[in-house]
Amino acid sequence: METTEQHPSVKPPLSLMRGQKDDIQRLLYAGFWTRFFAYIIDLLVLWSVNTVVTKPLIGLLNLEGAELWIEMFSASNLLTSLLFFLYFILMTKFFRATLGKMIFGLSVESLTSKPLTNGQIFFRECIGRYISMAIFGIPYLVVAFTKRHQGIHDLFADTSVIKNKFKQLNYLIEDKSNDE
Repeated sequence: METTEQHPSVKPPLSLMRGQKDDIQRLLYAGFWTRFFAYIIDLLVLWSVNTVVTKPLIGLLNLEGAELWIEMFSASNLLTSLLFFLYFILMTKFFRATLGKMIFGLSVESLTSKPLTNGQIFFRECIGRYISMAIFGIPYLVVAFTKRHQGIHDLFADTSVIKNKFKQLNYLIEDKSNDE
């Protein structure tokens, strides 16, 4: 015989999720290795564009030996750096994901419950990424140890990378937690 009464010790699923929000969110956000491999794909894309477009352009304009003060500021390095930052800024602005993230079904999301702002994108993809790279990429390891798998560049911009298939579940958990 079926009853419609719930047992007092059985909690509704939403209250269970709220009680284990931190554990659930560790699964919803993209972890270190997924993000690492997405980044490797992005570097391969950038290397390809540099090989096909940047290098021939520099040769065509006869800028191979052009540099400002030191070799680090050569036309090749400056153009490559510009392409690198523009790729991440523009892809995040228009698609909320780079090609590497798209392949893995990930996207960059604001943790402020609002759409990504230009300021967040600039801080995340330019300033935060520069700082993370300047220290030999060590700050990227922070992703493995934070609750929402945030890197230093994510912490600066109040963003994180989430698995697209779990976006709705995350919104549900966040909305219900904010109601309390």
